Amino acid sequence: MSVKQDMIANDACARKKPDMVRLTTGIPGLDEMIEGGFPFPSVILLAGSAGTGKTTFAMRYLCEGAKQGEQGLYFTTLSEPTQWMLRYATQFDFMDPAYFNDQIVYCDLGDKLREMNENELLNMMEEKIAEVMPQRIVIDPITVIGNFMKGDYRQFLFDLTNRLKNWNATTLMTGEVKPGEIYPPEVAYAADGIVLLILSEEMGARRKYLEVLKMRGTNHQTGKQSIDISRQDGIVVLKARF
Repeated sequence: MSVKQDMIANDACARKKPDMVRLTTGIPGLDEMIEGGFPFPSVILLAGSAGTGKTTFAMRYLCEGAKQGEQGLYFTTLSEPTQWMLRYATQFDFMDPAYFNDQIVYCDLGDKLREMNENELLNMMEEKIAEVMPQRIVIDPITVIGNFMKGDYRQFLFDLTNRLKNWNATTLMTGEVKPGEIYPPEVAYAADGIVLLILSEEMGARRKYLEVLKMRGTNHQTGKQSIDISRQDGIVVLKARF
């Protein structure tokens, strides 16, 4: 190889973009739509109305990490006792109760929302993250926090997402949508990715869909994809079965 060719080859290597680290979601059929998984670190919004499977998706995501030896942290904003949540979650085949309080740590923010201001809540969440050092974080649902904010909710979300990414974790925030909304707008602007879970009534039947609306740094598949919820796998993108 000539000196000129060697210089060209070295320049091409220098300009080659490094592969983005990704975390597999555990959702059959989804990783193929997003180049292998969620970017790491990042903050992903999972938006949908009641009954679309947001909590099931979040649990599958954390259990996928636990299966691979990754640490998970589950923030709930609904003041739901661990045993009550596990009562339903353990109906899924992918859920191992032994994961909880070990590889998946459960933290209830419900009471804290009534007692703390925005900065106190941020600091408390960071203290818990520093204690657990998770690679995967879930906040379920993030939209409840807005009901308790006395200050600027949008600024709180901006500060929260920046702090979360500084901890080298991929965070999944679930968000309830109001009638007529596609996603919660206050949360969406700060997120690196948006995944929609859609419940649609068609010809007298209710059908469920998943759509990747946004995923930074990812050549993702677009359009609505039919999904199913089963005890074996939780949420499944139906094309993954064929």
